[in-house]
Amino acid sequence: MPLDTARSRTSAPELALPPPFVAVRLRELGDAFIHAIAVASEQGAGTLVYVGRFDLAEFAVVLEPEEPLALARRVFYAGIAALADALAAHAQPETAITIDWPDAVAVNGGLVGGGRLAWPQGIKENETPPWLVFGAMVRTVSMTGVEPGLNPLVTALEEEGFTDVLSSQVVESFARHFMLAVDSWKESGFAAVAKTYLARLPAASGLRRDIDENGDLLVRRIGKVEVERKPLLARLAQPSWFDPIAKGPRT
Repeated sequence: MPLDTARSRTSAPELALPPPFVAVRLRELGDAFIHAIAVASEQGAGTLVYVGRFDLAEFAVVLEPEEPLALARRVFYAGIAALADALAAHAQPETAITIDWPDAVAVNGGLVGGGRLAWPQGIKENETPPWLVFGAMVRTVSMTGVEPGLNPLVTALEEEGFTDVLSSQVVESFARHFMLAVDSWKESGFAAVAKTYLARLPAASGLRRDIDENGDLLVRRIGKVEVERKPLLARLAQPSWFDPIAKGPRT
């Protein structure tokens, strides 16, 4: 999933990003995911759009795949794994960073955010899309006014010991871990990305989980031949973690 086709642009000074990422900063009321989709064809791979706010790490990155859509869509797993690894890099010891398949990220069992994926309308599964956009949000500070801990299914980084972690640091850490995931994919194939992603799913005794070449989750019970298939495409259409009214992670 190459990123090395990004054109040279002026980088926002607030972020320290590895090449070839180039930052585009929006004001607090901006929407990184929508903006990245709007500029994807013009500004190209490596464009990382982010919103400057303290309570939410919100960003989206433009990619230019070299595979048909059905295969290229698997980059979503690289993005979610990189997001989880980015949080783990700043977490206190023993903090549990887990993924609720396919798109939600939790800290100590509480939802903090997740990822989304977009591609041009009208692209067929066997066609190579000119771009993909992976977008993510992570709640850094709770703005609900609810006492911390009253809703164990929802949390924010600040409540889980990330007291000195800024939204910008989450974005920077994601960029580094995403590049590691892409490099691992290039060197060892998608299986390396799948292994990292699957290791973040909640433990399930007696089950083996794999990711099919089209991104579907395959679940097998040990000792059984039957395979349960969970389609990725249907789940991407309605992100489980995203509140479309509040335009942020569910509360």
